[in-house]
Amino acid sequence: MRWMHYFALGALGVSLAACTTSPTGRSQMLLMSESDLSQMGAQAFAQYQQQLPTVGGTQLKYVQCVTNDIVAVLPPEQRDQNWQVKVFESEDANAFALPGGYVGVNTGLLDIATNQDQLASVIGHEVGHVLAHHANERASTQSATQLGMSVVGTALGANGVAGSDQIMAAMGMGAQYGVLLPFSRSHESEADKIGLQLMAEAGFDPRASIELWHNMNATGGGQPPEWMSTHPSHGHRIDGLQANMDAALAQYQRARQAGRRPNCQ
Repeated sequence: MRWMHYFALGALGVSLAACTTSPTGRSQMLLMSESDLSQMGAQAFAQYQQQLPTVGGTQLKYVQCVTNDIVAVLPPEQRDQNWQVKVFESEDANAFALPGGYVGVNTGLLDIATNQDQLASVIGHEVGHVLAHHANERASTQSATQLGMSVVGTALGANGVAGSDQIMAAMGMGAQYGVLLPFSRSHESEADKIGLQLMAEAGFDPRASIELWHNMNATGGGQPPEWMSTHPSHGHRIDGLQANMDAALAQYQRARQAGRRPNCQ
């Protein structure tokens, strides 16, 4: 179909602009500068602090300890950032890491991640998103998709194609479910793999990542069909972690032999 040809040309023109590879060797398209991403991370972190109260004391000290051990094994360019950590009062079992070196953990997550190793699996995963430049990649992919659709819309209008509005609506659904959502799931799986190695290299037991997802399952709550979700299903995540566990355990043993034995309480 001719409109698919227009879409492909529009997206291709952008994708050729800045191609690189992720830490796992996957091809990426990055269009934004790291300084822009860091500024956006700082703004998002400030906004989050305005929306939710922060918690100090032993909970903050505990999360800071686990984060420090994860950050200590990062490449120098990430490790040397001034990482900031906050604990937020919220029942939502959520955590995040942002470009620029910002980590947030909700108190609700601390009820599910019941020990330092389980918490390290979450923080390692979130920091993995930062290492793999996922925020940049998502923003770049959305920009490329929007540009491609704009090219198609202009071409359809110029050529007087009948039913162009319906075609554009169908393309919007196709972009959402065929490109953006699966792309986000690939980010989650990649961050799981990177996070598993980070926690193991820091001396946390990577087997706790499996325990964490069993805890998540036990909390209940339905999930949307995987193809409609930005996150893999819990079972899919566990399978992916298991597939990479041998390498993580070997890294964990090397870390322990090197004296990396976290003690966060």
